[in-house]
Amino acid sequence: MTAEPTPEPDVSRPSGDVFDIAWPKEAAGRLIFASPHSGGHSPDDMRPAAGLSPLTLRSAEDVAVDRLIAVGADHGVPVLTARISRAYLDLNRSPSELDPVLIEDVPAAEPTGKVAAGFGVVPRRAGDGTSLYDRRLSLDEAGRRIARVHVPYHAALAGLLTEARDRHGTALLVDWHSMPSRAAGVPTRGQRSVDIILGDRHGAACRSATSRRARALFEAQGWRVGLNAPYAGGYATQHWGRPGAGFEALQVEINRALYLDERTLEPSADYEGFKAALAAVIAGLAGDLGR
Repeated sequence: MTAEPTPEPDVSRPSGDVFDIAWPKEAAGRLIFASPHSGGHSPDDMRPAAGLSPLTLRSAEDVAVDRLIAVGADHGVPVLTARISRAYLDLNRSPSELDPVLIEDVPAAEPTGKVAAGFGVVPRRAGDGTSLYDRRLSLDEAGRRIARVHVPYHAALAGLLTEARDRHGTALLVDWHSMPSRAAGVPTRGQRSVDIILGDRHGAACRSATSRRARALFEAQGWRVGLNAPYAGGYATQHWGRPGAGFEALQVEINRALYLDERTLEPSADYEGFKAALAAVIAGLAGDLGR
């Protein structure tokens, strides 16, 4: 009697309407990838201002970053990706970063710079600066969004990192993002704009050896790499960047012009080449920093 072949494991296990986790086929190392801003779904209760274009609603989205980093699962890295649009709720903000201009009855507090600019945990503005609402939200409405999206996503992230730390002694979060090319700086004489920005909270979120090795892997692809300016790391990097407790965190910002047509948010002619180069970086990260 011929034995039935063993089925391949399903490495993509959907986790409801908030996030997905791609699980590696092999034993996971200490490395965790996350993409909190790649989701494109806006729940029905968002009710944005009438007439906003799809491009406006997606203008803060890290388009295709989830697809670019999915290869991490082939190298023993669990990959956590958001499904929900950043226009609905920003998963890289603290749940306390509530915008009193948008949300009624917010407890009095000095707003952070991001909140004051309209980019709190429930954003008031789209990535292109357009106002997302022609109404104010109640505090209960904001709270429901946080409970529905922010809490389960960060519970999943906490579970992945804690399991990795308990298994290997330390865990490393790489939090992946994309930035508009205008944020990468204007090319100066003899130099082009920055391609990649690594954020380690000015050395507080991970060991210097971790930042140095990651930088070297990106630079080996010919990319110009900056550190901490203008992105030093958001909520996840700040929250999980605690080397003394066994948790390191590093934020990666990718210049969208490397792989995307920023006018249409469609992959550019450079997409496949960039994807292959990034896959080489990810293999290096997993090999050098993931064990």
